[in-house]
Amino acid sequence: MSFGFMGIQFGFALQNANTSRIFSNLGANADDIPILWVAAPLTGLLVQPIIGYMSDRTWSPRWGRRRPFFLIGAILASLAMLIMPNSPSLMIAGGMLWIMDASINISMEPFRAFVGDKLPGEQHTTGFAMQSFFIGIGAVVASLLPTLLTSAGVANEAPAGIVPNSVKYAYYLGAAAFFLCVLYTVLTSDEYPPEDMEAFEREKKSVTLAQGVKETFTGVLHMPKVMKQLASVQFFTWFGLFCMWIFMTLAVAKHLYHTTDTSSKSFNEAGNFVGNAFAMYNGVSAAFSLLLPWIARKVSRRLTHMLCLAAGGLGLISVAFITEPWMLYVSMIGVGVAWTSILSVPYAMLAGAIPSHKMGHYMGVFNAFIVTPQVCASLGLPAIMKAFPQLDPLNVVVLGGVLMIIGGLLTLRVADDEKIRLPLADDVQPQNAAYDAGPQPNPAV
Repeated sequence: MSFGFMGIQFGFALQNANTSRIFSNLGANADDIPILWVAAPLTGLLVQPIIGYMSDRTWSPRWGRRRPFFLIGAILASLAMLIMPNSPSLMIAGGMLWIMDASINISMEPFRAFVGDKLPGEQHTTGFAMQSFFIGIGAVVASLLPTLLTSAGVANEAPAGIVPNSVKYAYYLGAAAFFLCVLYTVLTSDEYPPEDMEAFEREKKSVTLAQGVKETFTGVLHMPKVMKQLASVQFFTWFGLFCMWIFMTLAVAKHLYHTTDTSSKSFNEAGNFVGNAFAMYNGVSAAFSLLLPWIARKVSRRLTHMLCLAAGGLGLISVAFITEPWMLYVSMIGVGVAWTSILSVPYAMLAGAIPSHKMGHYMGVFNAFIVTPQVCASLGLPAIMKAFPQLDPLNVVVLGGVLMIIGGLLTLRVADDEKIRLPLADDVQPQNAAYDAGPQPNPAV
């Protein structure tokens, strides 16, 4: 059931490692790039709560609840990935990023709820860790694609205003992997139907479209305590990650390859190397995901998440002290450890604290605390860099590390108890108590 997430990560990994490079190839300067990135988090802020709400109220005997959204998103995202590297201008590239990210989110958000739907509470950490494993595998391959294609003889340089073929072909292969992996999950996995179908249909019919939209965007006002406590953790964590994703290519090109010329051979070599370094942290993440459930059982999920974020923060801070490109691989080990926990532990904490029949809705609302810091980074970092011209991309990467450590310390405030599930919200009460329990997973799954 998590195999499709490997395909989704082809889209996200190519986006994270190459979007700044594409924008730079098309003529953007360092101050422009964060603003161009803002499309991605804004899209998630709008799309994920809506898709989560809609998937909670969807059921087909053949296609289930979440799987229709997996497939629709995969089709749209794959098409957008074919177009993105062929954008003739910055404006079109920014628009394609918006479309691609919206499509990826249509597939991705229900995958989080999928694990919560199918597994009992004591298996949530393991389930999300397995999802992290497949994310890591997909991201490793996707991040390495430009380098592998360059080694195979595909051109890694292009005139100003054109994206190199190594990046274009990587996106083409990523689009195919995205669609096929998601299709595999859609065709080979099943879903548990609502426990009381009549109650499910009554609730669905009792909520109008206007009420649904209102509930979707006011869900933040009815959050469980755990979600509120995780909000600050997510803010600092994802602000730090965005600092890395936006500025790592520029920082590596300037300080390790000694160039700011975006059409030069050195700059494009730096872009490939950053992809390799991102493959490193995703590879570490895939391996560490096999250990994470055991560690969390031994020392608690809170302490595990704190230690993992601290490792990631120190990894980013260490980038300021490296003098050779290969040293970046060492820095990325800590980031990989953090990335495993970021993709699993907060969701495992949350899944045990929300009602099963609103799993998709609350997972979508929770993602507001992922995309809001990214919007803040996209809009705030350009202003900071203009106000302080002495800052350069490397300083922003280090700032990301500091913020990640702060997020780790805030984790210790989270009241994590997987045995407590949020009572039913008083906005819509199901007619049958059995409906609250939701589908009952097979403990042997």
